[in-house]
Amino acid sequence: MQLTDSLGRTINYLRLSVTDRCNLRCSYCMPAEGVVKKGHDTVLRYEELLLIAETAVGLGIEKIRITGGEPLVRAGIIPFLSRLAGIDGLRHLALSTNGLLLERMAAELYAAGVQRLNVSLDSLNRETFSAITRGGDLATVLKGLDAAERAGFPPPKINMVVMAGVNDGEILAFAELTRSRGNSVRFIEYMPVVKEEGWQRYCIPGMEILKRIAAHHPLEHVDKGAFAGPSRDFRIPGARGTIGIITAVSSHFCEECNRIRVTSTGQAKGCLFSNEKIDLKPYLRPSDPEQLVRVLQGIVMAKPEGHGISRNGYGHKNFTMAQIGG
Repeated sequence: MQLTDSLGRTINYLRLSVTDRCNLRCSYCMPAEGVVKKGHDTVLRYEELLLIAETAVGLGIEKIRITGGEPLVRAGIIPFLSRLAGIDGLRHLALSTNGLLLERMAAELYAAGVQRLNVSLDSLNRETFSAITRGGDLATVLKGLDAAERAGFPPPKINMVVMAGVNDGEILAFAELTRSRGNSVRFIEYMPVVKEEGWQRYCIPGMEILKRIAAHHPLEHVDKGAFAGPSRDFRIPGARGTIGIITAVSSHFCEECNRIRVTSTGQAKGCLFSNEKIDLKPYLRPSDPEQLVRVLQGIVMAKPEGHGISRNGYGHKNFTMAQIGG
């Protein structure tokens, strides 16, 4: 079954958040004090998340990415992932993490059926990494990357949010990881999420990032796979990994968007930056599978044509990325 929205876009990708809690406090993701903790009954139970996943796959979703917050801080995550991996019709199960817990959990994640890991890593400099994450330890994350490969994963994808004057001097070092380690690196334009005046000063357009790399390395275009996200991908000839740019500010990719998302509290959205959302809890408590099907279909059909972010501003309400699921 193919799931399409009102504009004819194929929707085959669900981002499913399991928690808004995190063991880091990245400056672009949440306030230094963190987020207000949700009540126990506010966060969806694993059985409810599983029902959403099964329903979505039945409608045509083929890829699920588990997100947070930091998904690995939630107790019971490994058995849940095993159940997800067993859903008939699910072709790709991925997980996004900050990598702090990977060293001790990578083997369990691989055994549970997770097929691909994305690791948020914004600096290869110990001091810069600590400043961006407000206390994170870079060495622990790098050990986690190694542990993931020892467990059997392909080299994890690395997501780097590029910030002018903060970490943009490391663009070439991250590009080199595609050759030295085989990681695929995605350079993400800085986006306005938490309320911040003058956020544009941090934003470097994706084409500028590519120009900086191309001044040192030839780049060849790479066709994206069926389950790819919004990046435009390139490769340094001979490199195992790829280089991608995600240009949510300078050059929208909305016409190719293939995803919907559900937060850990059951808020379903057709677009990260849309103010429109539907609470799924009334169809989960008690469970109403038929109505849940209709609601998810409605989310897909109401998916907006695009978001309104540009360097001139934006129209969405501010939020913390941890609360939405990245």
